[in-house]
Amino acid sequence: MSFPFYIARRYLFSKKSTHAINVISLISVIGVAVATMALVVVLSGFNGFSDLVASFFTNFDPQLKVEAAKGKTIAADNPLLHKIKTLPSIEVATECVADQALATYQGKQIMVTVKGVAENFDSLTNISHILIGDGTFKLNIANLDYGILGIGVAQQLNTGIDWKNYLHIYAPQRKGQYDASNPMNAFVADSLLSPKSIFQVKQNKYDNNYIITSLPFARRLFNRQGEITSLELRLKAGEDIDKVKGEIEHIVGNQLVVKDRYEQQADTFNIMRIEKLFAYAFLTFILMVACFNIIGSLSMLMIDKKNDVQTLRNLGASDKQINQVFLFEGRMISAAGAIIGIAVGLFLCWLQQTYGLVKLGNQAGNFVVNAYPISVHPWDIVAIFATVIVVGWIAVWYPVRYMSKQLTRLQYHKHICTCLRI
Repeated sequence: MSFPFYIARRYLFSKKSTHAINVISLISVIGVAVATMALVVVLSGFNGFSDLVASFFTNFDPQLKVEAAKGKTIAADNPLLHKIKTLPSIEVATECVADQALATYQGKQIMVTVKGVAENFDSLTNISHILIGDGTFKLNIANLDYGILGIGVAQQLNTGIDWKNYLHIYAPQRKGQYDASNPMNAFVADSLLSPKSIFQVKQNKYDNNYIITSLPFARRLFNRQGEITSLELRLKAGEDIDKVKGEIEHIVGNQLVVKDRYEQQADTFNIMRIEKLFAYAFLTFILMVACFNIIGSLSMLMIDKKNDVQTLRNLGASDKQINQVFLFEGRMISAAGAIIGIAVGLFLCWLQQTYGLVKLGNQAGNFVVNAYPISVHPWDIVAIFATVIVVGWIAVWYPVRYMSKQLTRLQYHKHICTCLRI
């Protein structure tokens, strides 16, 4: 144990001549602890919502998605796709064709995204687990094609779960020349039947916009024969997604783009990251305000211990060692506040995860979850602790340096006055 740290520890727990110094020191610890606790709880709340959204996407989004680097489509017979499909780490590979179209039903119409998928799409995702109705996941029978609507699409078109008439789909004609005399020739029209089920991802992006149908139907509708818009992949159990993604990127080079689930929903997660960053910055500012108590506590302590400082100088202590005494004092206050704040914050997070003390609503069905989601990420805790320590150490550096110079100047003046009297 170093000499400055030993003295600082004694000062921290010893009684001061002025009781207010002890009170201010305690308030400093509490202030830092409260700010630290707020950082832990708020950031864990953002993590909870982010993880919750990610869990919804897993019901619909593939683990990896391969798209064209330029344009919308990839040739279905592209040899790179064959190499990807035959990788030992790939469990399921599904070809998809997706594009915008107009859906109409009994006078109602909306713009939708029609996504044609292969028959193994239910093995790729968890779509079978989010179906509503008596039907199962089926896309076609013979020459009849089925359309599985998002719950929002079904509500907007007023189809219900099991509609009896044809659902008409229109898409722009991509081949041939436009004939102004017959505008209907500018569109490709086709129809879908009800599979007696709809899906609910609990995300508006999908529920209010998507229709799932067969791959041949989508190819006819969008004139994408021999083409796909994406190749969606599910990995074998235990495979590292980042490792497999890197392997695929090495195969495709700059010809194709490989996206994981977070990159597929980049806009959503970027917004969440920005909100989390703003919350972190705001709470860090509050932490800086809380550290002003440490400045006041140290300033009063240095004034209270000015005689001790002179004694230490007489015993041979250098100005650097004396500065380190008070620096250690401030740092111990910051560290104590950080440890207490993190401990209390983690305890509150555990209470919320276990008992759901903070509810989102009283009426069932209004929210996806009943209690506020909380997720503690270890790296966030490390970042919070580092932030508190850095802010606390910066906060104590200037007052210690300033007060030390003032005390040194005061002691020097006293020494001069003493010599003049003699």
